[in-house]
Amino acid sequence: MKKWFKKSLVILVSVLSFGIVSPSHDLWNHNHQINRIKQGNTEDYQNSTASLSSEQSDNERSMLIKKMINSAEMQSYEKFGSKIKPVIEDEFREAILPNIETAITNTIMQYPQGNLSKLAISEKPSGGASEKIFHIYDKDLMKDIIRFHVRRDHPPMEGYYFNFHYHVAFDHFQVHHQLGSIYWDKNTPPQWKV
Repeated sequence: MKKWFKKSLVILVSVLSFGIVSPSHDLWNHNHQINRIKQGNTEDYQNSTASLSSEQSDNERSMLIKKMINSAEMQSYEKFGSKIKPVIEDEFREAILPNIETAITNTIMQYPQGNLSKLAISEKPSGGASEKIFHIYDKDLMKDIIRFHVRRDHPPMEGYYFNFHYHVAFDHFQVHHQLGSIYWDKNTPPQWKV
């Protein structure tokens, strides 16, 4: 191809895409730090690289937390089914979901950075009378880290309650960590996922 045609094509593409693609400030800062290294200031470069790495770690952790919380909410609604969801959805969103968010956030914040990509959330809440809403587990080890459940409680002379709780691997899933309860009615609630 002729040299003038190549140059013309580059100029045309540049003009047509002007303002559509903006350069990353991180990239500009990184390139600036590389230039400073060439001038002999390696300490600034090391500090900048560590800062960028920390920001990327925080972003990865934050994105994983958001993804898990969104999935937790959707799976909870799937678990409730069309008969229970309309009755308890608002109270669940106000009283229980914030506690689920806190438990997920605390778990992921304590998990080692290098292992975050191994974490996954189960995709099938159980139906019938079973308690499982969802679990967060290590994909490589295929071991649960934290299990979120809901149980039907029926104290004597009272109606039915949905007791939301979770279990953690740290105590071998033995302790019920309370998330809260929602009152249903005096009548027996329908099965999950109905």
